[in-house]
Amino acid sequence: MFEFELIATDHGSSARAGRLQTPHGVLETPVFAPVGTAATVKAMKPSDLKELGVSLILSNTYHLYLRPGDELVREMGGLHRFMAWDGPILTDSGGFQVFSLSETRKIDEDGVTFQSHIDGSYHRFTPERSIAIQENLGADIIMAFDECPPPTDYDYVARSLVRTHSWLERCVAAKTRPDQALFGIVQGGIFRDLREQSAQFVTGIDLPGYAIGGLAVGETKTQMHHVLDWLQPVMPAEKPRYLMGVGAPEDLVNGVLRGVDIFDCVLPTRLARHGSATVLGERLNLRNARFKNDAAPLDPNCGCYTCRHFSRAYLHHLVRSNEILAHILLSTHNIYFLLELARQMREAILAGELAAFAAGFLSHYPEPD
Repeated sequence: MFEFELIATDHGSSARAGRLQTPHGVLETPVFAPVGTAATVKAMKPSDLKELGVSLILSNTYHLYLRPGDELVREMGGLHRFMAWDGPILTDSGGFQVFSLSETRKIDEDGVTFQSHIDGSYHRFTPERSIAIQENLGADIIMAFDECPPPTDYDYVARSLVRTHSWLERCVAAKTRPDQALFGIVQGGIFRDLREQSAQFVTGIDLPGYAIGGLAVGETKTQMHHVLDWLQPVMPAEKPRYLMGVGAPEDLVNGVLRGVDIFDCVLPTRLARHGSATVLGERLNLRNARFKNDAAPLDPNCGCYTCRHFSRAYLHHLVRSNEILAHILLSTHNIYFLLELARQMREAILAGELAAFAAGFLSHYPEPD
C-alpha cells in the first residue's frame, strides 16, 4: 500500500527521482506539499490546487484537534471527505506546535501538557494520543510524536533524543490503521554524533519512510546542509525522506541534492498574505510603489494563472487595497513556483542534467552563511 520505488539517481549528487504509492494516489518525487493547517490551504480551493498540480497536502494535528476536533472530522468521514481533497494527505504529530508554546507547556517523560492558544484551556498530548488523533483524521502519512528541541543546546538535545526515541516506539505500538504510513523523525540538532545516533535508531525500526526534523528553526543554511550531508549515507536509500517545514526555493534545491524526496512549508501562502511573490532569486514586495505602473507579469517565464493574466500594477493595487483576491493570486503563483521547481528537478534527474540545472538555479541566490 505504501511502496516507494527509486526511478533514477543523480551521478553527481545524492538526488533521486522516485514514486511513492499511497491509498489516495501516487507521489512523484521530489515533491513539494503546500500546508493546509486547518484542513485548508489558505485562499485556495481544492480544485485550484488540482489545477496547479498539487499532489500532496499537509494538515496540522494540533490545530485540527483544537478546532473543529479530530472526533468530528472522523464523524464527517475523515480529512479527505471533510475538506473535499481526494489526493494524498500528510498530518504532522502536533509536536512542533506544542513545543513552540514554550511559555504554556510542560514536558515530562510521558508527554506534554499545554494550553490552547485559542481559549487557554489545558490539554495533554502523549505519543498514544497523537496517534489516536491522527487515526481519527485519517491522513495517508502520519508522523511520530517527537520533541523538537533548541538546535544548538547539546545537552538538552541529547536528553531530548531519549524521549523522542522512546516516544517513537510507543507510536509504533499504538498505531492500528494499516492504511496509514507512520514516519519516524530524526532529531539531533546541529550535532553530528547526535544526528547519526538518532538516524541509526529511527531507521532501525522498519517504517514506510523517515523524516528529518529540527531544521529551519534558527540554524544557519550551512548548518542545515551539514546535517543533511551527515544523514544522507546513514538513512536507507530504499525509503522516502521527508525534510519537515522547509520551503525556500534554494533550500529545496540544496535538499534534493542531498537526497531529500518530500518537502512542505507554509512559506508560499504566508508570503502571499503579506503581499509578496517569489520569483527567481528574489521576493517581490508588491506593496512597493515601484510596481504601481509596472505592466509586466510577476515573472514573464512563469506559466501560472496569475502571471498569464495579471500585471504587477494590478497586483500592487490589490495588495494596497487589501483585497482578498491578492491573497488568492499571489498564493497561486507562489505555490506554482515551488511545484514547478520540484518538477524541473525531477526532469533534470531523469535526464542526467541536475548538476547544470542546480548550478544555474543556485547562481541566483547568495552563498549560504
